[in-house]
Parts: sequence; C-alpha cells; structure tokens
Amino acid sequence: MRLAFMGTPDFAVPVLTALADAGHRIVCVYSRPPRPAGRGKALRPSPVQAAAEARGLAVAAPESFRDPAVLARFAALNLDAAVVVAYGQILPREALEVPRLGCLNLHASLLPRWRGAAPIQRAIMAGDPETGVCVMRMEAGLDTGPVLARKATPIGPEDTAGTLHDRLAAIGAALMVETLAAGTVSATPQPETGVTYAAKIDKAETRVDWTRDAAELDAHIRGLSPFPGAWCRISGERVKLLLARPEDGAGSAGEALDDHLLVACGTSALRLVTLQRAGKGPMDATTFLRGYPVARGTRLA
Repeated sequence: MRLAFMGTPDFAVPVLTALADAGHRIVCVYSRPPRPAGRGKALRPSPVQAAAEARGLAVAAPESFRDPAVLARFAALNLDAAVVVAYGQILPREALEVPRLGCLNLHASLLPRWRGAAPIQRAIMAGDPETGVCVMRMEAGLDTGPVLARKATPIGPEDTAGTLHDRLAAIGAALMVETLAAGTVSATPQPETGVTYAAKIDKAETRVDWTRDAAELDAHIRGLSPFPGAWCRISGERVKLLLARPEDGAGSAGEALDDHLLVACGTSALRLVTLQRAGKGPMDATTFLRGYPVARGTRLA
C-alpha cells in the first residue's frame, strides 16, 4: 500500500520497520519536530525520525497539522492509508478523511479500556491481569474509533512498564502488518461499557506512599519503572524503586523490617529488588546495600 507513517517515540519504531520490511511504500514519515536535548541543548530528532532517515525515507516534522499548507501537502500524497503510532499531535478531521482507507492507529491497550496517554503504565498500576494492542480506525474522539484488530498479552508478576512497552511494540508491529495485509477488514465499534481513561502520569504520583497495601505498591512501582520511576527517601537521599516483591511482614509503614530491604507497608511488606541512586544506574539490592547500608528500623519516607 501507499502509506504515510506518523509516530515519534521508540514505541513506534518497530511498526515503521515492519511496514517497510513488508514492502509497503512509505511515501512520507511524520514525526514531532526535533527538540533540544543534552547539556548542549542541541536539537535531537525523535527516534522515529532517526529510524526513517536511516532507511532513506522522506520525513516531515510540522509543528501543527492544522496549518493549511501542511494539510494540502498531506492530501497531495494520494495515500491508501496513514498509520499512526504515538504521534503526539491531534489530527483534525480534515486530515483523518484524506487517506482512502482512513488513518489507522495502533493503541497499546484493549480498547475501550485505557483510552488516553499512558495505557501501558495504567494497566500495570491498576493490577490488570492482561493488556494488549488494538488497530483502530481513527475518528475525532479520543481513542473512540472502531477496532479492526486486537491482540492480548498477560501482564506477568514482574512485568514493568519497560518490559511491557517492548513486548507490545513487537506485538503491535506484527498486528499492523497483518491488518494491512487483510485489506478491507470489517471494523467493530467499541462498546459503550468498560471505558477507562489512562491519564498522563503526574509527578505527584511517583512518590511511594508506604501506607498503601504491599500488592498495590508493587503494581504502582512496576507501572512507573523504569521511567519516571517511583521513589522514596532513604536516610534523606532520594532513591528510585524499580522493582519490588510482596512478602509477609508487619510493622510501622515505611519501616525496614530487616537489614535486606524488607519494608513494612500499610498491609504486609515489600522486598525491594532493584533500586537506583541519583546519578547512578539501576542496581540489585545486594549491590545497593554494599555501598548504602539500610539497617533494620530505618524509616523510609
């Protein structure tokens, strides 16, 4: 098919690669404009732009799709379809109606559950037993369009937002290729029941509240790992908690119950497994404790 691809972050790159490898003609790749990054604040292209340029694909990075000139150039591409994966811009109705088969969005949840900005994180944080990806024909509403295809995957007890992100990107790439290969696929309207919204992660959510149940905190930590990362203060230092494991234990919330990072919660306890100090990489608990002992009775806040 004659396609445009629209995406920005790492999550979208496997889909772009799979479509190109499947032989589709990608006539233009749209991505968010390069942003200042690093100490020198030099402009850095998005992961999708970098991947597209490495393959010799034409790239456009408009500030807004509401610009009439941008819309005119898009309409002139004579597209069969546009594939949209975490593009980060709202497409106006005029753009959605341009491609012959419409704009097809890959969304990282089992719609209508977790419409919105942070579906991977919210599925883990809510303790969902499974999640997945959907190929949806876009319409003006937020992730409300009819679904052409879906694929589920279980959320394991040690899945983090990072591991689930990578797995869903791979599943989604294969599903998008299969969907396009099927040609005119019937789309199923989303049910009106079961709608939830995956709000953007707020910084205020990242601090660990030790008064919560251990199982809830475990899911919360994994849903924020590796980025932005849940955190607490240990002996005054801010430390990210990237992986933990619920265990039996009781004590005052936030109290270290032994010398090996078993911490009391509102109900039961958490064994801290992977941590990260400021300016350092992730480390297992044994390595962390070697340089930063945490004695029984220490209060984590």
